[in-house]
Amino acid sequence: MESDSSKSNFCLLLFFLLVSTTMLPAMVSASLGINYGQIGDNLPAPEKAVPLVQSIGATKVRLYDANPLVLRAFAGTDIELTVEVGNEHLSEMSDPQKALDWVRSNVQEYLPATNITGIMVGNEVLTLYDSGLSNNLVAAMQTIHGALLTLGLDKQIKVTTSHSFNVMETSYPPSAGAFKQDLTGHITEILEFHNQTGSPFCVNIYPYFAYKANPEKIPLAYVVFEPNSGFVDPNTSVKYDNMFFGQIDAVYSALSLLGFEEVSVCVAETGWPSKGDADEAGATIDNAAKYNGNLMKMNIEVDVYIFALFNENRKPGPTSERNFGLFKPDTSPVYFVGDTTNKLNTTDEASASLSAIKRFRLILFLCLASTALL
Repeated sequence: MESDSSKSNFCLLLFFLLVSTTMLPAMVSASLGINYGQIGDNLPAPEKAVPLVQSIGATKVRLYDANPLVLRAFAGTDIELTVEVGNEHLSEMSDPQKALDWVRSNVQEYLPATNITGIMVGNEVLTLYDSGLSNNLVAAMQTIHGALLTLGLDKQIKVTTSHSFNVMETSYPPSAGAFKQDLTGHITEILEFHNQTGSPFCVNIYPYFAYKANPEKIPLAYVVFEPNSGFVDPNTSVKYDNMFFGQIDAVYSALSLLGFEEVSVCVAETGWPSKGDADEAGATIDNAAKYNGNLMKMNIEVDVYIFALFNENRKPGPTSERNFGLFKPDTSPVYFVGDTTNKLNTTDEASASLSAIKRFRLILFLCLASTALL
């Protein structure tokens, strides 16, 4: 039997390892993607979109459908495409034959010329609180994956779905991140699917909306990646100098609470509008350029998809909804984001520990487990 001092020393060693790993600079960068929405009546031909995607250094494109014109336009490029099964099709996708037919006509038809690597099944389904959609979501994901298995495409194409950040009950501080209680049943089923198939948990993260709701209390610099004093999570001592990384870590924490620490995270949407109504605080060209420009230059450990490629003039809602694009329909830039191919080797504690929550909980678990065994 080891002494209490030996146990304490062992835990101190594990804690030292934790602190050491969270202080290392982030040197591994995942992929930059762009969301290609098409809710507009003045958008350019898809062929004109390809060089724009390449010009910003994006290597992935997410579609909100499986538009054949777009899929053909990207043929012969190295750009990875994710197509989407719309919410309106979830019910019929629970039928394996219909799922197989959909994959054949909307995915297999364009391979290998077009590099399709993902299928998004539904968008922000759970927070619509439509039981018909929510109850069919996992079944649709499973049948689409089953179709890929049948066609021998499951290794190259991953199946997932995207969630609104509103699935979170708590996101501050990041270490206290947790999903809403009434959604944990559905989320757990989805996470089991991700765990089995190796696909990522995708969430739409918009610090803009948090700032818009409370501009008096949230420093603008904190949400657009400009210099600021930041804050320290009292539970992990990790310092965050931007809300984006804090919200990602909150998602990691929520995953950990449900026992899915190893499921990867993808930011399926993030962005900032360049124009808004009088009551939409912060929706300016300058802020949009800072947010997207700074974000696109950073080394980040997860795939991030900027919303969006174009301003879309037929989107409903406030003015901001029609002004998230990096480009105007005439293909000219809405604003300049700088050289996004020259990534910053950020060394601040927040960017250096994007997955610090995962490491923190793992080390804590090992410490407790090892103490029990000693």
